[in-house]
Amino acid sequence: MASAFFGRLVRLSAVRNARSSPPGPSSGSGRTVTPSRAAVSSSTGAILPKPKKTPFGLIRIAVVVVPFLYVGTRISKNFAALLEEHDIFVPEDDDDD
Repeated sequence: MASAFFGRLVRLSAVRNARSSPPGPSSGSGRTVTPSRAAVSSSTGAILPKPKKTPFGLIRIAVVVVPFLYVGTRISKNFAALLEEHDIFVPEDDDDD
């Protein structure tokens, strides 16, 4: 029942998208157009300014990486404790005496 519902939903959205999309270079041939800036000069011959570059220093990288690394460590530690608590995965203590 759920698959029939989702199938109808997908077909309905495809019909709506087909009706609302204007004809363009990507509609008939199956190719998609990716916008990019390849021009370095304007139509009058003037050189365009360099695109704005956002500096991405080591501090910004650390601000993003450290919290996610910490959260990932906490999740894996808690999940390992949950598995051991329910005896799903318990490492064996092999003593090679």
